[in-house]
Amino acid sequence: MEKLLTDYLALLDWRRRVAELFGELRRRAPDDATLGWFRAEKDELFRSHSESPLPTERRIGFRGLPYWPHDVGARLVARFSPVPSEAPANIETSTGDAIRFSQIGWLDFAYAGRDCRLGAYWIHGYAGGLFVPFRDATSGHETYGGGRYLLDTIKSADLGSEHEEATVVLDFNYAYHPSCTYDPQWSCPLAPRDNWLEIPIQSGERSGTSA
Repeated sequence: MEKLLTDYLALLDWRRRVAELFGELRRRAPDDATLGWFRAEKDELFRSHSESPLPTERRIGFRGLPYWPHDVGARLVARFSPVPSEAPANIETSTGDAIRFSQIGWLDFAYAGRDCRLGAYWIHGYAGGLFVPFRDATSGHETYGGGRYLLDTIKSADLGSEHEEATVVLDFNYAYHPSCTYDPQWSCPLAPRDNWLEIPIQSGERSGTSA
C-alpha cells in the first residue's frame, strides 16, 4: 500500500510540475530565450523525475531531447470553427486500442504560405480536454510515424488564445512526441487521418539524438 501511495504521489508531482511549466510558459515572451528555457526545464524533468516517460536505463547519461532550432514563423493563431454537432471519434492508439474523443471543431491557419486545417478533439471523461495531434511530411523519418502533439490540455499543454475567444495559439516550436515514442509500454493516441498535413513541419521535437 505504501509503494502504491508513493507511485500516485510521484505521478501527481509530475503532472503538477508539467502544469507549472506550461503556466510559466504562457506568462513569458514567445521568443528564442523562452524556448531555450522551456526545453532545458523539460529535459531536466525527463532526466531526473521518477515518472519520466523515458525508461530508467535511458535516463543515465541523458543529454536532452533532439529539437529543431527556433522558428519565429512556426507560432501562429488559428481560427476555431465549431462543427454543427459533435462528431464521435474513436482515435486509434499505438497499442491498437482506441480512445473515445469527439471532434468539436476545426483549427484553420496559414503556415509557410499554405492554408492548413487541423481537427480539434475533446476527450470523453471527467472534465474533458482539448487535444490536437498532427502528422506531417516529416512523420516516419524525421519524427515519429504516428505523429506529434500540439495541444493536450489534460496534460496542461496549452498555449492559450490571443485577442479573440474563437482563436487558439499554435506553436510548432513546442510540438512534442507522445510518450510511446520513448517507451512502447505507453498507449498513445495517434493522429487521425484528418490531421495529416502534406507539408513538412521542421519545428519542435524531432527524432534522432541530441546535439
